[in-house]
Amino acid sequence: MAEVVCLRPEADFLSAGVTPPEDLTIVYRAPDSDDLSELLKEARALVIPAVGPPLAGALFRGTSLELVQVTGAGLDRVDRAVLEEEGIVLANVAGGSNAALAEYVVSNALTLLRGFGASETIRAGGYAAQRKALVAANRRGLGGLLVGLVGLGTIGQAVADRCRMMGADIAYFDPAPPEGAEGRRMELDDLLRECDVVSLHLPLLDATRGLINAARLGLMKRDAVLINAARGGIVDEAALARALEAGAILGAAVDVFSTEPPEPDNPLLTISSEGATRLILTPHIAGVSLQASRKLFSEAWENVTDVLRNKAKPRHLVT
Repeated sequence: MAEVVCLRPEADFLSAGVTPPEDLTIVYRAPDSDDLSELLKEARALVIPAVGPPLAGALFRGTSLELVQVTGAGLDRVDRAVLEEEGIVLANVAGGSNAALAEYVVSNALTLLRGFGASETIRAGGYAAQRKALVAANRRGLGGLLVGLVGLGTIGQAVADRCRMMGADIAYFDPAPPEGAEGRRMELDDLLRECDVVSLHLPLLDATRGLINAARLGLMKRDAVLINAARGGIVDEAALARALEAGAILGAAVDVFSTEPPEPDNPLLTISSEGATRLILTPHIAGVSLQASRKLFSEAWENVTDVLRNKAKPRHLVT
C-alpha cells in the first residue's frame, strides 16, 4: 500500500537536489492516471504541484487521506469545501517562491520601462532607428516611480522590498493589509490611475475574477506597465490585448493565463504585431528557480513526514 501519492515526477525533486523521504512508501502518478482514484482510497497523503488542471472533488470522497500537501503556494487545484467535508487537511508552502517572483516583477518592469525587448527589431536591421527612438523617448528606470501592488501578502512585500532598493516608492491596495505595512494605502482605482508600475499579487477568487477589466485598464496611465504573475483569470485578456494594441498602456508582462496552456485563439496570442511589441509572455514560471524549488520541495516533504510519522500539526495549514 502506498502511503503517499505524488502527482509530481520524482525527477523534479531529484533535479533540484531534494530526495523524497525514503521511509515513506511513495508512488508517482500523473493527474490522469487510470489508477489514481484507487490509490487515493488507501493513501494517507497526496502531494501535488501548485500549477496544473483542477482535481475533481470526487477523487477525495471516501478515501483514507489525512493530508493534501501542495509543493507551492497556489490552492486553486482542489475543492477546499470537499476536503473540509471529508476531514482532509490542506497545506501549502507559503513564501518559498517569493524571491523568484520578486525577481520576475522587477526584471520585467525594467524591460518594459526601458524598452530592452528590441532584439527582433535589431535583427531585422533596425538598430539605428531603434536606438534613436529609445534615446528620444527618455525611457524611465524604477528610481522615483510609484509601484502599485494589488495585494500585499508575502509576495507583494518581497516585491516592495526590491523595488525600494531601486529607488521606487510603494503604494498598495489590500482590503486587509499586514500589520505595519509600509507604503501608501490606496483604493484600487486610485492606484491604477497614479502608479507607473502595477503588479498583481492576489489569489483567484470569485471576488477577484475579472478584477482588471477594460474599465480599470482604461484608468492606467499611458506610460504605465502591468505585470500579472498571480492568476490569469484576474485580468480580462481580451481587454488587455486591446489596450496594448491601442497603446493605451506602455506594456504588460503576463506569466499566467485564464486557461493553461492558453488556447490558440487566446487574445494575447493573436494580438497584432504592434501590440506584441509591448507584451512579454512567459509560461507560468515567475516563481520557478532552482533556489525556490529546493525550498518548496524540502519543506513540503518535511511537512508530509511530520504529519504521517510524528503526528504533528502541518505547517502552513490552510483554513
